[in-house]
Amino acid sequence: MVKYKGNMQTGLTVGLCLLLGLYPWSVAFSAEEPVTISKSEEYFPDTLGSRWTYRGQISEGPLQSVELKFFTNVSTVSGTKTMNGVTVTVFHDTNPGDHGPSDSFYRRDAVGIVYYGSDPGTPLEKQITPYQIFRFPLRIPSSFQQFDRMGVDFGSDMDRDQTDEKVDTQGWSKVIGRETITVPAGTFQDAVKVEARMNMKIHLSGSRHTVSGIDVMTAWFAKGVGLVKYSERQELSAIKEDRGVITEITEELEDYDIKAAKSH
Repeated sequence: MVKYKGNMQTGLTVGLCLLLGLYPWSVAFSAEEPVTISKSEEYFPDTLGSRWTYRGQISEGPLQSVELKFFTNVSTVSGTKTMNGVTVTVFHDTNPGDHGPSDSFYRRDAVGIVYYGSDPGTPLEKQITPYQIFRFPLRIPSSFQQFDRMGVDFGSDMDRDQTDEKVDTQGWSKVIGRETITVPAGTFQDAVKVEARMNMKIHLSGSRHTVSGIDVMTAWFAKGVGLVKYSERQELSAIKEDRGVITEITEELEDYDIKAAKSH
């Protein structure tokens, strides 16, 4: 379904889904007539036992010294659990973004998909989840704000003054269009292209300076298959004499096995 969790792994992990937006999308959409996608849920299969294998690469570091690494991530629908009084679907990933195993929790219903966080999660993620990541039916083009939280605990002491920083963060989701996309698993027609943005302003308690972080993820979902590719760019501005960090992550679908839904 939605193995879709933007991670600010440079110390800004928010958990995927992710998503930000320094500015609302008042930018002009194309003049084309909006399109409503019927049976939108078919782009996000989540049947128990379904499995997706992704081939990934990550580049990280200051611009002058970028390290490139390759990795594999296997995502599986492993079951359900109860969170906040509702039943959520559990996705287990073996190595998302090359950061080790994690579980992510989603609830899909007639009106869309809500992200309930991850395990292991971060203090920040726990304060802003749950939030919606897709609205059904999907409409092209469309966008909505997912969250807008001011002054929450960042859960990390970036300037090493023994006090965790506070952060302002906003998230936005945007459905852009449909495209044909080719990945190792094959060519997929009319994949839905979406963009998620998250903006953060981290207020350093010691110096009173503000550090900006941004995460932009573009992802493609194919009908009956789910996520076939995502490309994510994370930026963290410089702290003191540091140069700042830029991380770029891509995962492409290599193999998949979607289980049929059980008939009632």
